[in-house]
Amino acid sequence: QVEEGAISLWNWAVTKHAGSVVNDEQRAKLRFVACRLVCLCEGSDPPEGTIRRQILMSMKTGKGWIDIGKADLADGFLEIAMSNIEKLYAKLLKGCGSEADIHVHKADVEKNLFKVLSYQAESVLAQGDFQKAVICVQRCKDMLMKLPKETCYLSILCYNFGVETYEQKRYEQSSFWLSQSYDIGKMDMKYSVGKEMQAKVLRLLATAYFEWDCNLYLDKALKAISLANQENLHPAGVFLKVKILLKSGASDEDINSAVAEFLHHEMSLDFCLNTAKLLLEHGRESVGFDFLKSVPERFESSLDLGKFTVLHIEFLLQNKRELLAKQKVEEVIIGHYTGKQLLPEALNRLHIILWDTAAKHYEVCDQTVVVYSEALHWYNYSVSFYTPGQIDQNLAKLQRNMASCYLHLKQVDKAKEAVKEAERCDPNSIFTKFSIYKIAVMEKDTDKAVEAVIEMWKLIEKPPQHEDKLKVDENTGTNLLSLAAQIALENEQHVVAIKALEYLSERVQDCQQLFAALKCLVRLMLSKFMAENEEKRDEDINSMLTYLTLAHKRLAESFTEEKFTGDMRILEAHWFRKVAWNLAVQFRGCPEKTRDFFLLSFKLSQFCPSDKAVLIAQKTCLLMAAAIDLEMGRQKVTPSEQMELMTQALQHLQACKEIWKVLKLTGDFAKDPTDTLLLLYEFEARSKLNDPTLYNLMESVWEQPQIEVKTLEIIASLAMESPARYPVLCKKALKSALSLHRKQTVIDAVKFSKCLHSLINLSLPTGLTDLDACVLQEMWDYFEDALSVVSSTNAYPEMEILWLMTRAWNTGIFQYTVGKYKEAEQWCGLGMRFLNHLGSLKKTYE
Repeated sequence: QVEEGAISLWNWAVTKHAGSVVNDEQRAKLRFVACRLVCLCEGSDPPEGTIRRQILMSMKTGKGWIDIGKADLADGFLEIAMSNIEKLYAKLLKGCGSEADIHVHKADVEKNLFKVLSYQAESVLAQGDFQKAVICVQRCKDMLMKLPKETCYLSILCYNFGVETYEQKRYEQSSFWLSQSYDIGKMDMKYSVGKEMQAKVLRLLATAYFEWDCNLYLDKALKAISLANQENLHPAGVFLKVKILLKSGASDEDINSAVAEFLHHEMSLDFCLNTAKLLLEHGRESVGFDFLKSVPERFESSLDLGKFTVLHIEFLLQNKRELLAKQKVEEVIIGHYTGKQLLPEALNRLHIILWDTAAKHYEVCDQTVVVYSEALHWYNYSVSFYTPGQIDQNLAKLQRNMASCYLHLKQVDKAKEAVKEAERCDPNSIFTKFSIYKIAVMEKDTDKAVEAVIEMWKLIEKPPQHEDKLKVDENTGTNLLSLAAQIALENEQHVVAIKALEYLSERVQDCQQLFAALKCLVRLMLSKFMAENEEKRDEDINSMLTYLTLAHKRLAESFTEEKFTGDMRILEAHWFRKVAWNLAVQFRGCPEKTRDFFLLSFKLSQFCPSDKAVLIAQKTCLLMAAAIDLEMGRQKVTPSEQMELMTQALQHLQACKEIWKVLKLTGDFAKDPTDTLLLLYEFEARSKLNDPTLYNLMESVWEQPQIEVKTLEIIASLAMESPARYPVLCKKALKSALSLHRKQTVIDAVKFSKCLHSLINLSLPTGLTDLDACVLQEMWDYFEDALSVVSSTNAYPEMEILWLMTRAWNTGIFQYTVGKYKEAEQWCGLGMRFLNHLGSLKKTYE
């Protein structure tokens, strides 16, 4: 039952594979199972039919594994098949009664043995065992005398081995198998593979020798290909023979003989074309050009003959025979208008050749008039193939190229005509706009040149649409803008160059190219500043701010660009920060712009190493920006604007404080006024913002032992400067200042008088009569101090003495009016004491 099931499975696999229900791998697996089951069911003495079935099943199972690339799984089944063949042969010999029967049985068995050996050869070769494969094939070859019908099979098998090893570049093995294939094919002409196949084998054998080592096996390669051509003359055989001869350095005579072999046979035009290319590419001009001349006669009626003509022109040009090439081109042009047009493919190839030739002349180093004229000559040949009024993008490109030649020849009018024709054919091409631009620059037509740059920019910026052929490639656009800027600079068209560079800087992705463009813009704009009056500068200053802002933006983004190194970034940052600093200084008459330049200088310096010089620059930038914001806040601005300016100033000061902390660690800054400026600026900003933290700030100030009188006086002034109003802080600052004045070895009477004046004014407002006794006592002490200083020096300003006298007298009068006669007498007496110290005014007031 198992055996029957296995046979049914086998037959099912065969049927289903024929109907494409199962694939090769699935069939191999089904055969494997069925074969194994049949082998397991084998008895001790199986009948002849069972043995034959096992031989067949084992062979086909092994072959199935080989065919799907699993040769290692085939070996076991092929061994089983070989073993069963031996059993079958022994069994048949037992039942033989005569010599004739033995011969019949032996022939029957040898057919299976031949197949198994050939399968084993396939298997071991697939597994890389060349020697075993040779042994198996040799045994098969020895059996061919008895099995002549297998000659063709074995020859093809060896050929396939040769192909397989050739593809693996195992040329030695390949040449062996191909030689075996050829030799086996000759053993029995009745059952031979035929002359065509033999020639095919020999051609591959020659190729294997050629690629293995042409110098070492040249004779063998030539012998093989000669035999192939004798067996069956084929274009591939002739071509290969010419190729081998060329490689070997054979004489032109030998190569001519090889070429002559197929001149009397039917060969395709493409084959002749390839042969001509081969000859000319190997420098065999004499043979090649003779061959080119002979071919047209054979294919005179062929529509493809133009290919040959174009090839002839191409090789004439490659061999510096331009005069002959021109004659050929002119013949083609005449043919074009007399009914012998080239096919589109050949015509396109000819256009490419003509353009390449023109371009080579255009790019010659000496760039003389002759060179550009010669380039035009070749472009004109190309133009000859277009009909008047034809619209074609290639024609537009051709006209643009011709316009470039005309410009170099200083023939501007002809260049304009060519560009006009290009515009007709391709009006939305950026290259056409660029050609218009070049002419405008050459004619110094600034407006037209700028207009052309704007048109180019529009095409670059055009949003991409589905299959939009007019969308300009990113690199093309930036390259043309860069070239446009260069041309403008070379022609001293600075306004045009600025426009081109501005567009370029907006679009270019490469950091180095961007910073080069921005530097150029900055230099151009600085030159422009020097030449124009102040009224026209505002717009240019804004442009400069834009350039520097873009530089900062791209420096921040450059960390992701591998080609732009850290050192490059630092160098660029230094350059732009110094420019921003210098501009801030240069335009100090415009506070807002000055501040913006200082802030940009600070931001750019953040990309530089934080050495002492950079830290000082950063500190100064922020201090200046804060100072400008405060100054602008003092002007006639709205409350909201003032609040914004004061808030900005505080932000700058906070950043400056952090930098100042680090900077102070780098050296001695005892004489540096930064601490004082930070204090005064912060006090002003917070006081005008009515900041509740102002008192905390001042607590630290009062404790400072080294605070200067001037600083205290400024604090006092700021404390009462609108919209700030902090009389307590003002009074405290003035008191501290007055105290410091008293401590001086020699009191500065003028400064002392001003400080005292402010303190009395704040503490003793004019017109008030109802004053607290404590306040009056405090004021009395100040007047006594003043009197003390006045008595000790002649430097006290007389007007201040007069003012003190008047304030003391008036205070006494105010006390008198409210019935405080004793206090009135005291204050009026105090005023009389000042009278004695008046100079020229004394008589007036006595």
